Amino acid sequence: MKIYIRSIGNISPDPTMPPTGNRLTAAEPDYTAFIDPKSIRRMSRIVKMGVAAAYQCLRAANLSQPDAIVTGTAYGCLEDTGIFLSQLIRQQEDMLSPTSFIQSTHNTVGAQIALMLQCTGYNNTFVHRGFSFESALLDGMMLLREGAAQSVLVGGLDEITADSHTILERFGLYKHGAIAGEGATFFLLTSEPSGKDYAVLDDLATFYKPATTTDMAANIRSFLSGHSLKMEDIDLVLAGAAFKHLCGEYPTASAFALAMAAGMTGPKRILIHNSYLDIHHSLMLVTKC
Repeated sequence: MKIYIRSIGNISPDPTMPPTGNRLTAAEPDYTAFIDPKSIRRMSRIVKMGVAAAYQCLRAANLSQPDAIVTGTAYGCLEDTGIFLSQLIRQQEDMLSPTSFIQSTHNTVGAQIALMLQCTGYNNTFVHRGFSFESALLDGMMLLREGAAQSVLVGGLDEITADSHTILERFGLYKHGAIAGEGATFFLLTSEPSGKDYAVLDDLATFYKPATTTDMAANIRSFLSGHSLKMEDIDLVLAGAAFKHLCGEYPTASAFALAMAAGMTGPKRILIHNSYLDIHHSLMLVTKC
């Protein structure tokens, strides 16, 4: 069964704006175009980004409600997590408000989207580090192929805050010139063509921590051979160096890459190879409609 990418919603860094140090910040829209102003005040930044990207996606598809919502995030709501931990230290673990803790959980964005859409269908969030978006995407593909849904809203999102950037930088995540990034990207996947689809998502695969470049190449060849393809049959390979200067490095940056590939004009068959910290590797095969 073919999986169609019907529409895309994307909030990511502005490519015309230079990074601040080694950090790219998402260019956020006017949220009042998507969210009631009274609700905006109660939402953290990543929740607003995720909800707005989801609404962008659904509006582009002229759909009020999907059959299922699946999100992937490695970091979750870092801003609320930071607020809660700061309160924990400042108040010496006494008389803490549970609000920041409740809103810091990883499934907050998916739950908020469902509440606003009044969508009572399947809702799941995957938290698998560099495979978070890929896991969500695979789940969405399975729902469509099993006939459990006809339309699935799938998203990948992560934010970076001043505190998390400092901590991750100390861990060495941004060495060798890597730039920290963030973003929220949603796709409406369907099992039937609409005539206006961006592309077909042919397949998805992941592999963990290849020992050598030879092992990595073998995984890529095996993935392509499953579709009776060779590298010569691919019109464009979209790897990290080809897109992460636009969005920065973050665990779900592969969602940005998929949006970029689906929105391209020219190449017919595109292979996306994402590597997060050279540990989590994913492959996506996209054919333009």
